[in-house]
Amino acid sequence: MPAPASALLVIPTLGYLFLLYAVRPGDASTINPHRLAAVRATLATGAYAVLSVELLGAFGALKLPAIALAWLIFLLLALGLAAGRRRRDRQPTRGWAAAVDRVRTGWRTATRGERLLAGSVSGLVLVELLVAILAEPNNFDSQTYHLPKVEHWVAQGSLEFWPTAIHRQVTIPPGAEYLLLHLRLFTGGDGLYNLVQWAAGVACLLLAARITAQLGGGRRAQLITAFLVGTTPMVVLQATSTQTDLVTAAWVACLATLVLDGLHRRATAGSALALGTATGLIAVTKTSGLLGAGPLLLLWGLAQLRLGWTNSHASPAGVTSGRIRVVGRTGLASVVILLVAAVITGPFLARVTAEFGNPLGPPRLRESIPMQRHDPGSILINALRIGQTALDTPLSALHDTPVGVVGTAPAEAVVGTAGLIGVDPQDRATTFGQTRFPVQSWYPDEDRVAFPVAGALALLGTLFALLRPGRLAPARPGPVRAYAVTVAVTLLTHTAMIKWQPWGNRLLLYALVLAVPLAGIWLDALLRRRTGRGAGTGRRSLAVTVTVALLAGSALAGLLAVSYGFPRRLVGAGSVFTTSDWDTRFLRRPQWAPEFRWAAERVRATDARRIGLVQQNDNWEYPWWLLLRDGSFGARTGSDGGREIVALQSVLPKHPPADPTTVDVIVCTGDQATCTRLVPRGWRIEFHGYVGVALPPGT
Repeated sequence: MPAPASALLVIPTLGYLFLLYAVRPGDASTINPHRLAAVRATLATGAYAVLSVELLGAFGALKLPAIALAWLIFLLLALGLAAGRRRRDRQPTRGWAAAVDRVRTGWRTATRGERLLAGSVSGLVLVELLVAILAEPNNFDSQTYHLPKVEHWVAQGSLEFWPTAIHRQVTIPPGAEYLLLHLRLFTGGDGLYNLVQWAAGVACLLLAARITAQLGGGRRAQLITAFLVGTTPMVVLQATSTQTDLVTAAWVACLATLVLDGLHRRATAGSALALGTATGLIAVTKTSGLLGAGPLLLLWGLAQLRLGWTNSHASPAGVTSGRIRVVGRTGLASVVILLVAAVITGPFLARVTAEFGNPLGPPRLRESIPMQRHDPGSILINALRIGQTALDTPLSALHDTPVGVVGTAPAEAVVGTAGLIGVDPQDRATTFGQTRFPVQSWYPDEDRVAFPVAGALALLGTLFALLRPGRLAPARPGPVRAYAVTVAVTLLTHTAMIKWQPWGNRLLLYALVLAVPLAGIWLDALLRRRTGRGAGTGRRSLAVTVTVALLAGSALAGLLAVSYGFPRRLVGAGSVFTTSDWDTRFLRRPQWAPEFRWAAERVRATDARRIGLVQQNDNWEYPWWLLLRDGSFGARTGSDGGREIVALQSVLPKHPPADPTTVDVIVCTGDQATCTRLVPRGWRIEFHGYVGVALPPGT
């Protein structure tokens, strides 16, 4: 990591800190004001990061000097806002020092159980930080399309599309990768990439706790919520990854906490801008997150109408005119939200539309993930399959059976129900690709691990919040039920819109973070009712025992995930302490590591400058960028005097592939027949397992 360029990271860091001070709420009645300040600052920083990439990319200026200048401007703006805020404050405040004092006071007054919850989740987050720093990026999708797209942007200095056989490099929303691009330009490598998801995981903990507080949960309920989110295996594993699901969940949680603020306060220009920013960041990061954003924004709009409707009765100008103003005000705020979201995600959608004629991308993408059948039976079976995969437990390992035979009671029940109502559980219209239900998802693998404890508690909490909200939050039954309805609608919409897939638990992560606050206030209410005056000793002991057992189970799952999770773990084979950087990158496919190196050595011996690449839709491209960037192997890209990688296939209609006769050497991965077909006549082809090299005559 080049020290001079890396030192420039202090610029955005300082800007963010100044912005935290500038946007802190002035209303003393605000719940968790410092967390709200963090939400505002994070949204503003995220939007600036996205829009600066779009602006510089439009001018072909995605280079370190331009990015550094952009963040310097950000720092000056944040400093100016902070100075203006300080001048407006009539009385000096201790600000964050007071927050630190409150934390210390809270620790002194906390019960032993509360201290255990806070200490456990804090320790787990610090261990995740260690793994995130030590481990090299090795997520499968990141090798295929998340990280290669960053390298393409750096190589060409813009966001223009490029010829590629992997459509996901250009069709999947790039919001999280925009954040990685800043780190790539500042550091010259991927050493800090994992910190983006780690920071998003921390944000999910804080935001879920604030949502719990907004729903009436006290300190214990907030700690239970943060503990459940923090020990969820999927959260633990993704917090050290370069996937994008935690980033999506964080943006959705930002929107949720802002919406809950809007249940009791009339919309302002600032709140509309914040809601629009959160919506835009969700859309430009992962479109599945919009399935949660839609119901949340609907809840906000209804709440705004209710607030205005109530106030209009006291309006001297008359009820009718007052209601008209309410509708107009809410409609105007809604338009602002949509416009802000469009500004953030619009440039990417425009590029996709220009390439494929549809903002949702090519037919292959539009048909692979969304449900293609919406009859009640298909939706029911899809929901049951998604639920079984999300709540899978290690008990399924005790029921191993031959391939193609259902081996667990829940999976058998789903398949049996499908047969009773005449629905094929393997229907391609409701099942991704050629995958087959069921799969074992309990194993702590970042791409598919289940979350039975947090998931079951979230479902129970949502159910109780719908049926008996007054018992969960006596002071705020209305908001609790309204939020529970929103969560339920989100879950129903997700199961009606997204096909079942073996790794579908990743796509549910945003919904889990939304729902766990309801589990937190439910468990807290359970303890509160069963330990209060007059509660029977047996019932009190049972409530405490069950709650402690559930939290202990969640803690064990989180500990096992960070210790033995795949493909980044603390102990055992593949440990971040004992595995080399290169081998860590290939833990998913260890047999490929020497094969890529073999091909790189063959290319190096030719002194080739222009390299043709042959690959399929799910092949790994990123290792080629790493090998070309290696100091002993040449410069990063053709743009600065080193080797140039060009695709010999392309699924983009307006970006044809390079002519094989214009390259100096060809490297292939995957299908040998495809490679042979594209290699010019007379070239010599040699394969070493998964990887092949084609050399021209006389080389």
